[in-house]
Amino acid sequence: MAAESTPQPAISEPGTASRRRSKGRRRKAPSTGRKALHAAAWTAAGVVVLGGSGAGYLYFKLNGNLHSVDINQALGADRPSKADNGSENILVLGSDTRSGTNKKLGGGADDGSARSDTAMIVHVYRGHQRASVVSIPRDTLVDRPRCTDTKGTAHPAASGVMFNEAYSTGGAACAVKTVESLTGIRMDHYLEVDFQGFQKLIDDLGGVRVTTTKDIDDRQSHLKLQAGTHTLNGEQALGLVRTRHGVGDGSDLGRIQLQQAFVKALIDQVKHVGVLTNPKKLYDLADTATKAVTTDSDLGSVNSLIDFAGGLKGIGSSRMTMVTMPVRYDPANPNRVLIAEAKAQLVWNALKNDRPIPGSATQGTATGEAKGVVSAG
Repeated sequence: MAAESTPQPAISEPGTASRRRSKGRRRKAPSTGRKALHAAAWTAAGVVVLGGSGAGYLYFKLNGNLHSVDINQALGADRPSKADNGSENILVLGSDTRSGTNKKLGGGADDGSARSDTAMIVHVYRGHQRASVVSIPRDTLVDRPRCTDTKGTAHPAASGVMFNEAYSTGGAACAVKTVESLTGIRMDHYLEVDFQGFQKLIDDLGGVRVTTTKDIDDRQSHLKLQAGTHTLNGEQALGLVRTRHGVGDGSDLGRIQLQQAFVKALIDQVKHVGVLTNPKKLYDLADTATKAVTTDSDLGSVNSLIDFAGGLKGIGSSRMTMVTMPVRYDPANPNRVLIAEAKAQLVWNALKNDRPIPGSATQGTATGEAKGVVSAG
């Protein structure tokens, strides 16, 4: 089946002329309100860095906010080897637990479950001055390996299932196992953020400034914006990263581009917000960030998270490359995508060897590098 490119995102990159892109095939949008959030996880770590020195006396309070899972214990030794080139790989997931406040935000029934509808692999290059981010579409059909969750329950392998089912089946450990099976790359760390934490973090930051190149009107995400520059509050930001029906071809691939663009704006916002002169704002951000994230056990303390995030301080949005895993539409079901294996292998080889992702990896597939970037400030 011939692959098609995704439509031009609705968010512009400052100083970059809009690029014309051919329209992707319009796919029937799923009826469910399940939406992934991965945008805040990277920034949450950065916020902790900002709050590290000023909130030292509140260490135990902040430390008590953190939740961690022991990925290493659950997965054991049957994993790819750690890279020895100075790079790091972090799996970042969004969680939309259907309980409490998240029931309203997620738009689903309160069944007590949690789902991850989008994931991104963050590869931090040696020297920690650059990063590449690879988004994995939730609708990708994969072969899920046998895995054991952090409670010790074993889950059998499954073929031809949606990627996001790995998390709903066995939580963080099974999601990591699936990603490592697909890529052959060991995930050094794990970060997870939920709806409520994302929304509150944006509000605590005072909003995030974005510029849209076209009107957005999505009744399902409850977002309506005219083309132009806006400072989005938490609710609006949540609507933006959930939007798929109001822009482009209505597919998950177009929504991923919006999410990637918003991540860059969020990172820039954190770098420029003046929290160090405002102790209350500093504490509010650190408190929200530590409550918002679930980490692997190696990052399960404030000190560890501060050290980790400190290594990311030199990576601004201009030093981040963001792509979507090369996929093609499933001929049997236009609502699903399949991994474009040869192209995807170019991506994984680049990350394994700590090299830039070649442009040829996404050419001629249903995905491509996100061109729309939002500005902060």
